Amino acid sequence: MSTFALLGIAAGGIALLLLLIIRWQMHAFVALMLVSLLVALATQMPIADIIPTLIAGMGGTLGSVAILVALGAMLGKMIEVSGGASSLARRFTEILGPKRVPAALTAAALVLSIPVFFDVGFIILVPIVYGFCKVAGVNPVKFGLPVAGIMLAVHVVVPPHPGIVGGAAIIGADVGWITLIGLAICLPLAVLSQYTAKWLNRKHYDMLPTTAEQFASFGADSAGPAQSKFTLKAPSVGVVMALILVPLALIMIGTTGATMLPKGDALRNVLSFIGAPVFALMVALGLSFWLIAGRQGWSRARTNEVMESALPAAATVILVTGAGGVFAKVLTASGIGAALSASLTATHLPLILLAFVISLALRAAQGSATVAILTTCGLLAEAITGGGYTQLQVALLAISIGFGSLGLSHVNDSGFWIVTRYLGLSVADGLRSWTVLTTVLGLAGFLLTALLWVLVA
Repeated sequence: MSTFALLGIAAGGIALLLLLIIRWQMHAFVALMLVSLLVALATQMPIADIIPTLIAGMGGTLGSVAILVALGAMLGKMIEVSGGASSLARRFTEILGPKRVPAALTAAALVLSIPVFFDVGFIILVPIVYGFCKVAGVNPVKFGLPVAGIMLAVHVVVPPHPGIVGGAAIIGADVGWITLIGLAICLPLAVLSQYTAKWLNRKHYDMLPTTAEQFASFGADSAGPAQSKFTLKAPSVGVVMALILVPLALIMIGTTGATMLPKGDALRNVLSFIGAPVFALMVALGLSFWLIAGRQGWSRARTNEVMESALPAAATVILVTGAGGVFAKVLTASGIGAALSASLTATHLPLILLAFVISLALRAAQGSATVAILTTCGLLAEAITGGGYTQLQVALLAISIGFGSLGLSHVNDSGFWIVTRYLGLSVADGLRSWTVLTTVLGLAGFLLTALLWVLVA
């Protein structure tokens, strides 16, 4: 089949995928599986190979994704239910002072969003944002906008979040490098989120009536933001920070060892084992049994209940991620990936720029950052894996794709509605503020990634 025909089928498949998700509101998992099957048939893949290819795509992706997402979701749930987020936000505010409450909340959000999914983490912090805003006498959007911005930035480029983990599996990127570089870039983005939100907040935003009523009644029966809604046994900020930093430190040790020590070295093998993200998260989850469940006096039944409550949402994410792997496998096995790789090479455009633009376009078209990352990785897998890039370069390409999925959050994104409704923004005001903020952060993240690309090229 000609290159033109293969690329036409790929374009048609993506268009159908967007139509199914956006127009007919089909679940992303079903849409991805259906389009994968239709693309395989359209490219005349041998019929005996189609089902094995679908299974291989699902299994190959889930082998590295399911464990990370499940462990990350459980760890985040333990922190959430125990009241650790509240402790973290209050402590950061005490350190930075009442005049720097927005900066304190943004810093706390950056740390909390590492193990906790974006929507869950933001909803956890909303009561804290409301409490401090009531004391300060300001609109919740003043403090809440930068918090949401940095949480989404972390969500799209830092494991164990599903989109970037699934994308890394598809293109063979090292999760350790992605974690270290992604976090390093998110640090200046937290500052940028703060200043961009401050600039956007020069304009007054009228609060939606329902949110205004909710905000007015908030804290009527409490003593303000310092009064936690959790028990006195809520873990301290030191405990929360330990649970987040220990796995990051282990991953850093493993990545450093793999970089500095020769292959076959016994110490390198040990450090690689210790720094494997799966092992690192298992250590953190094990510590949470002692530092959270044990110290709060939870029974085994209560601990199991908390951990199991994290799995339904994680299961949906895992299935969507696996279906993205199926689509990527079909694109590769059908020859579409090779055709696209050859076409991209002929354009002479930098691959890192194409990765960002494709991901951004898909994000704007269908709303899901996870789907945008997985689809882009599938389209570019052949070009990346066959391009002779180093592990560091492949990690930068994955991060570029992640930042592409950060921008242009608008009405087809569930996160858009979560942020605007909790902060009391109308659709028009959400487009003027939240959409602008995510796009600024996405562009800035890509520019920093591109700068690193130039330095290591």
